[in-house]
Amino acid sequence: MQPFYELSDAERDELAAVLGAVRENPYEDYPVFSRAVAAVVERGAVPEFFTKVTGEIRAERESGRSDAHVLRNCPMDPEVPELDHDDPLADKYAKKKTFVGETLLELFGQLTGTPLLAYDTRFNGDFFTDVVAINRYSGKQTGFSDGELVFHNDRTAHPVRADFISLLGMRCPEGDYIYTGFVGGRSLLTHLTDEEQEILRKPYFITPFDVFSRDNNSSLTVSEAHPILLRQHSIRYLDTHTTVAPDSPPEAKDALLALKNALVRADKTRHRILTGDLFSFANQDGLHSRDKVEINDPVRARERWLLKTYAFRDEAAAERHADRWIDGVRGRVGD
Repeated sequence: MQPFYELSDAERDELAAVLGAVRENPYEDYPVFSRAVAAVVERGAVPEFFTKVTGEIRAERESGRSDAHVLRNCPMDPEVPELDHDDPLADKYAKKKTFVGETLLELFGQLTGTPLLAYDTRFNGDFFTDVVAINRYSGKQTGFSDGELVFHNDRTAHPVRADFISLLGMRCPEGDYIYTGFVGGRSLLTHLTDEEQEILRKPYFITPFDVFSRDNNSSLTVSEAHPILLRQHSIRYLDTHTTVAPDSPPEAKDALLALKNALVRADKTRHRILTGDLFSFANQDGLHSRDKVEINDPVRARERWLLKTYAFRDEAAAERHADRWIDGVRGRVGD
């Protein structure tokens, strides 16, 4: 996938200076941090090129022209620590003393009009999380493993799911080829009949909670019965895991098989995230995957680290979940 925009070195350095001036710690007090970034916007300190680029991305999303965008050569923290794979979160807290990456992702969310989302029981309720290999999840179907991931939405089984995901390449080894796949909901629909789509829009399906969610909340087992297709072209699906709910009619299984066939046939995009890439894509209006195309050094490949945010589609989408805010923190929800 070609970048939507590649920052020149001068643009990167100009934006880095603005981001680096924000000193608040997003892991200690996110609302204070978010307001500090908003103040940067309000006083007109954001470089004009970045305001223009994020405005164009917002317009493409709203028009339906594209649900996936890459910005290349983005500002990075002056030091990107290596994280311990037994407890990378605690290691990040101890070692990461600057927040350029976090400020970039927060600014991107504000300028595209997509408020950030966090889960209270995951990563201490942080709004900025790490896609990094954790030893105890090796070989498991979770973003915190060192393996591949089937096509899915993040948090498929949960009642509150992000509309957009953004990934910033903090450390992406050059000698190993790991791609993030994306298939849009519109593309999937072209391979499904009207009758199949009608069945997939009914609450005939269930999805088990992922292992990481279960470890953080033992009461989570399986979702309520839910449709797979929602709204115009949104999708709620975890390949090889979402299945037909008990007592659903036989045609539900046929429709599920049709969806699996559509997923194979649909046009897809794949992007290899490089260090300094910001890859932002729709979580509900599409599905994404992790494909390990060529791993030349498995130990080195495990050092891959992406900084990640979840976001709502817009302010109105966020407000629909206002009754779920934890401790009054806007955007932080429970399970």
